[in-house]
Amino acid sequence: MTTIPNTSLKQAAATKQPSEGSLRRNQRIFIYSVIVPMLAFFFLFYIYPIVVGFIGSLTNWRAFQDPAERVFTGLENYTKLFADPVFVASLINTFKYALMYMPISIIIALTLALAINASGALAGFFRTVYFLPVVTSVIATALIWSVGFYQPRYGLFNQVFALVGLPQQAFLRSPDSALFSVVIYSIWKNVGYDIVIFMAGLTAIPPTFYEAAKVDGASRWRVFRHITLPLLQPTIVFVIITGIISSLQVFGPIYIMTVASGADKPGGPLNSTIVVGVYQWQVAFNELRLGYGSAMGMVLFFIILVITLLQSRFLRRRWEY
Repeated sequence: MTTIPNTSLKQAAATKQPSEGSLRRNQRIFIYSVIVPMLAFFFLFYIYPIVVGFIGSLTNWRAFQDPAERVFTGLENYTKLFADPVFVASLINTFKYALMYMPISIIIALTLALAINASGALAGFFRTVYFLPVVTSVIATALIWSVGFYQPRYGLFNQVFALVGLPQQAFLRSPDSALFSVVIYSIWKNVGYDIVIFMAGLTAIPPTFYEAAKVDGASRWRVFRHITLPLLQPTIVFVIITGIISSLQVFGPIYIMTVASGADKPGGPLNSTIVVGVYQWQVAFNELRLGYGSAMGMVLFFIILVITLLQSRFLRRRWEY
C-alpha cells in the first residue's frame, strides 16, 4: 500500500482553494456587475426624480416653458396648497380611503389566509383563485365593476338588491357612497396579495408550537391569540406598512371608475373621491402647472415617510414588550 506524502496533500489542498487574488477579482466582478447597476438604477429612478421634483416645487415651473423663464418662488407653492380647498379635500379623502381600506383588507386577508391554510390539498387552488385579480389589469377590472356591477339601473348589485327587496344604490354616482364603492373594489383587487403574504408567514411558523398547544388542550382562539398572532407580527407589520403606502398613493381605480361612471372629471361626483394623486394629475398634466403638482407630490411623499417611520417604530417597540 502506497502512501501519499504530506507535502503532496498540502499542495493538492492549496490548488483546490482559490487564491486571495482570485477572490478579490471575483468580488470586483460582483460589485461592478451587480451592485453598481443596482445603485445606478436606484439613483436614476428614485433619488433623481425626488431631487428634481423638490427643486421644481420651489419654482413656477410649467410644461413646455423655456427654462430661462423659470423663476424661484420659494415656498409659495406650498402656502398655496393649504389655501386650496380642492387640495385640502383631496388630502382628507386620501386619509379616508386609507382608513377604510386598511382595516377591512387586513381582517379579510388574514381570515382567508387562515382558512386557506387549513384547507389542506386545496390550499394551492384557493391561493391561485384569490391572487388572480392582483395580476389582472386595473383598467379592465375597474371598468367591469363600474359598468357591470355599480351601474345604478342595470348593474349586478342593484339587480341582486331588487331580488331581495333592498333599496337601490347610486354607488359611484352618489357623493355619499362613491369613495366607499372604490374601496370595496380595491379590496377585491388587492386582497389576494395580502393573502399570499400572510400564508407565507403562517408557513414559517414551526408546527411544534401547534403540537404542544394541542397536547395542552388549548382552544383554537387561544392558539391564534398566543401562538399565531405573536409569531405573525413581522408579517403584519410588513402588510400594514406596504398597505398604507399603496393606499395613500391610490390613483388608477379612482380615475378609471369615476370617469366610467359618468362624472364630469376624475374624482367626482362633487370631488367626493378626489385624492392627492388624482388632483396632482389634473394640475400637472391638464393645467400644465408642474411646479404646483410637484409641491403636492412632495407633501404626500413626506406624509408617507413620516407615517411609515412612526408606524414601524411604534409597532416594533410595542411588540418587543
